[in-house]
Amino acid sequence: MATPKPYSSHAPSRAEIDALPGAMVIEFGTDWCGYCQGAQASIAKAFEPHAGIRHLKIEDGPGRPLGRSFKVKLWPTLIFMRDGAEVARIVRPANAADIVEAFASL
Repeated sequence: MATPKPYSSHAPSRAEIDALPGAMVIEFGTDWCGYCQGAQASIAKAFEPHAGIRHLKIEDGPGRPLGRSFKVKLWPTLIFMRDGAEVARIVRPANAADIVEAFASL
């Protein structure tokens, strides 16, 4: 299995996110989070048929404004967006099927 891409410590502003056209998924978490590590295989499997969808992995934590603007409380949280609007959210996905369902909203 390939090593998952790490969460980025650089986060765009909420205004930049809201202005992005098209479909995307923002994944909030941290590299040291056990739930995040455990979910990576399911996330990767669910993304396989959606390789063209923008996927931002953003490191979250106290004082991180982007995560706070989305009211993220638990990791990983995947927020599915289309043209700057949230259309679905998955918190601590249990399996790839949960994530695949959310893709249908895009």
